[in-house]
Amino acid sequence: MPPQRTGPVAVLPPEPETSEEAAPLLPPEVPDRLTIMSRVAYGVGHVLNDVCASMWFSYTLLFMHAVTGMPGAQAGAILMLGQVVDALATPLVGMVADKPMAGPLRKYGRRKVCHLVGTILVILSFPFIFAPCWLCATPISVTPVPGQLPDPGMMPPDTVDWWQQIIYYAPLVTIFQIGWAAVQIAHLSLIPDLTASAHGRTELTAIRYSMSVVSSIAVYMITWSVLRVTRKNPGDQIGPQDAFKFQNIVLIGVGLGSLFSLWFHVSLKEPPSLQQKQSAAKRDKEQAPLLFKSTSAFFKDPRLYQAAVLYVSSRLFTTLSQVFVPLYLDESLGEDAESLALVPLCTFIASFVASLVVKYMNKGLGRMVTYMVGALLCMIGCIWIYVGEGLTFQNRDIYFVATLLGTGSSVTLVTSLCITADLIGDSTDSGAAVYSAVTFADKLFNGLAVMVIESLKCPNKWECPHYYRDAVAFVCGGTVLVGILTLVTYWRPRLWCQGSRANRIP
Repeated sequence: MPPQRTGPVAVLPPEPETSEEAAPLLPPEVPDRLTIMSRVAYGVGHVLNDVCASMWFSYTLLFMHAVTGMPGAQAGAILMLGQVVDALATPLVGMVADKPMAGPLRKYGRRKVCHLVGTILVILSFPFIFAPCWLCATPISVTPVPGQLPDPGMMPPDTVDWWQQIIYYAPLVTIFQIGWAAVQIAHLSLIPDLTASAHGRTELTAIRYSMSVVSSIAVYMITWSVLRVTRKNPGDQIGPQDAFKFQNIVLIGVGLGSLFSLWFHVSLKEPPSLQQKQSAAKRDKEQAPLLFKSTSAFFKDPRLYQAAVLYVSSRLFTTLSQVFVPLYLDESLGEDAESLALVPLCTFIASFVASLVVKYMNKGLGRMVTYMVGALLCMIGCIWIYVGEGLTFQNRDIYFVATLLGTGSSVTLVTSLCITADLIGDSTDSGAAVYSAVTFADKLFNGLAVMVIESLKCPNKWECPHYYRDAVAFVCGGTVLVGILTLVTYWRPRLWCQGSRANRIP
């Protein structure tokens, strides 16, 4: 019989629960689940950004190429400028959005103030990006419409002063990207502020992405309607004569987005920050002090950088496929103007359907399995683009490919954002800084990738007719592989640890 111990026995604290119905991460005044109206009001807060992003990534290069006649290197430089400005503005916005407000602004909310300023900048700048340079002395295009003789007054590309257009568009792009970054970071950092439960945060992330997809669908529906109503011949491709069409599309989209931004600011109330609650706890000596992780501690945590790489790979796939699929359709498959709207529309419809079920996938399957499913769908789509050819592929199979790309990108992107929200936990006062750190590299690498791909393109498209096909297949497929490897390194060490399961990706 083993000897019995005498003396005090140490009682170990119970292991924290990992159930999504566990105790709230924040104090009781932060609800686990918001009302339906509050969730809808939050969801529409990023619609203006989503409308502009859909136009920016899908049609900026097409507008610069086909309407203004700008060469690929210069058009890629403008897109790269926007991404660099966005990347540099993101950490600055993160610091401002986490800073406590004073005076009447404190009651309105630091996140909503940042959101409002960014919204104003976007509204004042974005419509002019899709307008011809009315101050430039260069013609609207130096590339004749296929099948037509060049105009007598049209100048050859080597004699056009493209710097005039760059000077015109650069300030507009800079203002737009600063405003876009302010709205994005403020809106993302509201997620951990608004709800305390992991499932609630996943739900808000899914709602946010659902509204993003709906916004993109609206853009493509507007684009398809405008191009269809105003076309002269069924097989016409985009050209300089379509400048007014892009202006109408942008004005309609920005107008709708502005109305939703107004709804967001009027209907959603931002809860007090954790710092304000800490001050209240100090005044009430009977209440225990609130503990939260500092911003500097986050930057010492390697999981922050792993989450950043995971988000960047997911975002790169979504953005690059959005940018280059229309160009792939135009140059490699020779699709008409109507198909340039229908195929991306199919992609975003699939994304919307996937966004409705991804929160249940994350709850039932866990983060890793859900991400792997989305990555597999993305990879199949990239392979199909590379091997697909013929009329059957062009007229039918391309829509199945678009469905795979949309579904996979939706699943991977939402899941990567959920992993970031899990990392923030109850340290909501550092939420903007964490989201800005995670999204910083995304903006930079997106612009760099577009710039490099455009710079390597052949001067004449008949010299490399499948250039954009290979770009979508290999570059987008490569980003999927990076995401898979990053998730494995993020998840596997948690299995080897014998500590709490709360630190693992479920």
